[in-house]
Amino acid sequence: MGHSRLGSLPRSRKWQEVVSLIAIGAGVDQIANAVIRAAENGLRKISHHNGLVEGVWCLTQLTAAARDPDFAESLRSRGFDVGDKPSLPGILAAVSDRIDASMPNSRGRTDLGEIAQCAAVETINTVVTQRTESLYGVSPEDVQRAFRDLGTKKGFGELSRQYFAQVTEKVLGAYVSREGANHIGEGQRFANLADKAVFDTALRTHAREASVIVERFSGEWLSKRSWERGPDGITRKDAGGFAHVAIQKMIDELKEGAK
Repeated sequence: MGHSRLGSLPRSRKWQEVVSLIAIGAGVDQIANAVIRAAENGLRKISHHNGLVEGVWCLTQLTAAARDPDFAESLRSRGFDVGDKPSLPGILAAVSDRIDASMPNSRGRTDLGEIAQCAAVETINTVVTQRTESLYGVSPEDVQRAFRDLGTKKGFGELSRQYFAQVTEKVLGAYVSREGANHIGEGQRFANLADKAVFDTALRTHAREASVIVERFSGEWLSKRSWERGPDGITRKDAGGFAHVAIQKMIDELKEGAK
């Protein structure tokens, strides 16, 4: 109960266009552009979703907490359930719990919320791991240092770009994955899984290239908010406003690229 599945969204003329393009063997770029048009409604819906707002808020709080000498206590004061020496896996679990808590008793939990949650965990894991790779293991101090660096104008721009690219890629992918599976095989749009992978890569690349538009905006937004209120003054309302604008920028950039 309470689930609003993405499966109900594609019953539109735009989605039928996507299906027909796959079925008749249209080119990869043509299909990708049709998916973007069809998925616009899903992107607009997720821009207001509690899961996305909480995910963005978590990014701001993790980076702010890393400035505190007592990283663990600062994280706990912000609602993250971590141990005294926070590890990356422990922080990822705490972020997942925070996003879960934003949708109590599954009320409002949707595929879109799960997309926002998975994208947050995957983004944090990827970005922090890239910054802490070491032959000698990763210490809690390494993790804190990575989050502190991600709290700079440049660092937060990179982190946000990765997050909104992941969210967008997952929303777009949800619109084509199920139907695409029906068109793999001899005489179909995709002769085999390798052909389907080419299309998936094209769609993923399109989303990641479009996310450049979010990078500078994100860094400037965090810098401005931190200057006005301090790093601890960013609220969920602030995060919600930021998320809405960032998704709209992604939509505009995707549609511009589709031209």
